[in-house]
Amino acid sequence: MMTGNNTTSGGSYRYRPVLFFFMAYLFTWIFWIPAIFAPQDIGAVLMFIGLLAPAVVSTVFVMASGSDLLKKDLKIKLIGFYKVKWKNVFLAILVFAAVVICSILLSLAFGQSLDQFSFTKDFSFTGVGIAGAFITLALASIIEEVGWKGYCEDSIGAYMNWFWESMIFGVLWSLWHLPLIFIQGTYQAGLMVNPLYVVNFFLSGIPMGFIITWVYLVSDRSILACMIFHLVVNFMQEKIAMTPETKCVETVVVTIAAVIIVIAEKDMFFETRHVGRLLETRYGEKEVPY
Repeated sequence: MMTGNNTTSGGSYRYRPVLFFFMAYLFTWIFWIPAIFAPQDIGAVLMFIGLLAPAVVSTVFVMASGSDLLKKDLKIKLIGFYKVKWKNVFLAILVFAAVVICSILLSLAFGQSLDQFSFTKDFSFTGVGIAGAFITLALASIIEEVGWKGYCEDSIGAYMNWFWESMIFGVLWSLWHLPLIFIQGTYQAGLMVNPLYVVNFFLSGIPMGFIITWVYLVSDRSILACMIFHLVVNFMQEKIAMTPETKCVETVVVTIAAVIIVIAEKDMFFETRHVGRLLETRYGEKEVPY
């Protein structure tokens, strides 16, 4: 029997992923769509406000849930730095670095250059300077992961195994970026010179959904681990001089890496012990420590 605060009479919490994504998309896009038509300085402010939306919606969902267990779980994921499995985070970074190296080497067969093994002078988005661009990357990584890992991924995973959760999350996370391709000065807008580059950007989010879920789970559902990985990936994508053609190759390589990870961690991705009782499976009946 459900109560008004979405908590069952037994105290367990029922996640609401459909409503979450509706609200996250709504409160992102109502700022990003006007940014398409606004002057660049105003557009930058609107884009930042929209970027906050998933984190704000996630936090509101948790705090309004009526579930003490869910609130404590978020707190642990945010400040439980001691729980981060640093070897796993480092391994994930090495995996992505290997993806980049293999992609560049494979791109040589398509006429690309070894000069891609270098750093770019500038960032792909404009108007904020080098220091501002790095801060933007860091903030994007931090803010996004609070939203996606604070509530979103668990809300999907509570109803299915992590394989299908990763697939759904990858698609929805990718499509969330859609308005950015129309906002001048963004990385996504720069892809509009070729429809293939745009399609590749959205397809690449699907295998990355599997990899980021893997980072999340092997790090004991640590948001900090995902922030670090997300930041490193964003930095590599921005500063390593890969051509758009090579990034199309990279999507294939990332997909292969994701398949290998799923096979290697098949119990993690296909187990269903947590379905319908995610928080209870994690903590049992014990009080969650602060």
